[in-house]
Amino acid sequence: MAAENNIKEDTGLTERLRDPATCRAAFSDVIARYSQPLYWQIRRMVQRHEDADDLLQNTFMKAWSSIDTFRGEARLGTWLYKIAINESLTFLEKERKRLNISIDDEARPLIEAIEADPFTDGDEIKKRLREAIATLPEKQRLVFNMRYYDEMKYEDMSRILGTSVGALKASYHLAVKKIEQYFDEAD
Repeated sequence: MAAENNIKEDTGLTERLRDPATCRAAFSDVIARYSQPLYWQIRRMVQRHEDADDLLQNTFMKAWSSIDTFRGEARLGTWLYKIAINESLTFLEKERKRLNISIDDEARPLIEAIEADPFTDGDEIKKRLREAIATLPEKQRLVFNMRYYDEMKYEDMSRILGTSVGALKASYHLAVKKIEQYFDEAD
């Protein structure tokens, strides 16, 4: 039932976005509705609040500048997640190059950001889980975050990431195994 309501709301929002008379107000509704879930998706990828906040703004600026190209073939949320994920991946790649970090050591700056995060609530297990997730390859980290934190269905992830459901299930399974291994080795 909740999924049906989201689709109906997306349809109404999409129609309002297409109408020049209601477009601005509708986009304000988009921001209100999607800011929090997109922020946390981005934050779990880049770790730092400031970076996540900037990338969220970039996501909405890109969405606004290309709103007239949104055809409504995908759900509005799917389209926004795609933009946010692409922004996050582009940012992480630029950071890797800027800091001259090899692909084998890409987890180091993410773990350092987790350790230095003033917004961490002090829960050691949550911190260790964030660190374990940071050690995952980018794709597994992304899939794990979407499934574990957002409880996103594989079919929705497939539309966002353009990957088969089977491949996503395999990525999630591998991610879980690596996280378990991280905890086993730490104990």
